[in-house]
Amino acid sequence: MNARSHGLGIIGCGNVLEAYLPQCEKLRRLGLAELVVACGRPHQKDRALKLGAPRFTTHERDLLDSDSVDIVVILAAMSEHARLARAALEAGKHVLLEKPMATNLADAAELIALSNQRDRRLVCAPFTILSPTFQAIARRIRAGEIGKPCSARARYGWSGPWWSEWFYKPGGGCLFDLGVYCITSLTGLLGPAKRVVAMAGVAIPEREINGRNVPVESEDNAHVLLDFAEACFGVVTTGFTLQQYRSPALEIYGTSGTIQMLGDDWDPDGYEFWQNSAGCWQLFKETAPDWPWTDGLRDLLECLRAGTTPRVTPAHAYHVLEIMLKAQQSGREGRALAIESTFEPPDFAEPESVEAAHLMHDRTREHR
Repeated sequence: MNARSHGLGIIGCGNVLEAYLPQCEKLRRLGLAELVVACGRPHQKDRALKLGAPRFTTHERDLLDSDSVDIVVILAAMSEHARLARAALEAGKHVLLEKPMATNLADAAELIALSNQRDRRLVCAPFTILSPTFQAIARRIRAGEIGKPCSARARYGWSGPWWSEWFYKPGGGCLFDLGVYCITSLTGLLGPAKRVVAMAGVAIPEREINGRNVPVESEDNAHVLLDFAEACFGVVTTGFTLQQYRSPALEIYGTSGTIQMLGDDWDPDGYEFWQNSAGCWQLFKETAPDWPWTDGLRDLLECLRAGTTPRVTPAHAYHVLEIMLKAQQSGREGRALAIESTFEPPDFAEPESVEAAHLMHDRTREHR
């Protein structure tokens, strides 16, 4: 490890590990970080080592107490996020936390206070606002290129996990696992929500997990309506109930135009743009087809090197968590609920240079 790189420790060696280890290797080549150790359950050891973890432990204190680990990356079950993040911050580590940051607001507030008290960075997935396509859309909206935003839609779902039952237990559910992306993206584009009303429930009461039938105890299907004030509304469709789809991930409708992201917000594929003044659809090809949804780790490392603040803020993650919790409550009670938290949406400066889409012929290589 060189003098400028940071040591990484990963807690949680489940399905998401396969996405983060290639990102760790890329960051190692850039001289930003080096993975030191991964922590997981005993049966995960062989897989973690095969995927590239240099060392494996089943004891989280081995990682938290290590002087070689500067940043703890938490990929464990959602119900464990707050406990592990608290322990890492108390150990003096910076923390990257997969979504959601916690499963209740009290724990989330404690994490924010602790990160401030210890002067440690806390960044929470998802990182959709970091994609170049998201930022291009945000700049057009904020420049007034579709007029005043009035309506928005976001969607993300699939048939559901089969490898672990905690997705369907209290502290799991489709909102925490999937809808969190949509809500993060819509609030990232339109700002803080003021009210939420939702329908959320269990559509498929039993799931087969690793050959065993388990009861579903958290929502697997949800529609969430968000009020952004001034009669600007957004709707989120999410669930472990969507087999396939072929429609844009995000749509923002304004008084003079429409802009919509193609693909999913965690895997964008360019965007389409309508302006009444032009009278036609304009298609903008994806400029970063290999952008990884783990990009928050790169952003955190670059900010630590530069002494700047990551664009993905704990306040935004807290706001999204409040929306999800109150969406669940609204689904139970059948009423709209006020959102009390807020955050400051990030500014997205124009990139220094963007290669013209027609000059990009090999999306597997970085172009110079």
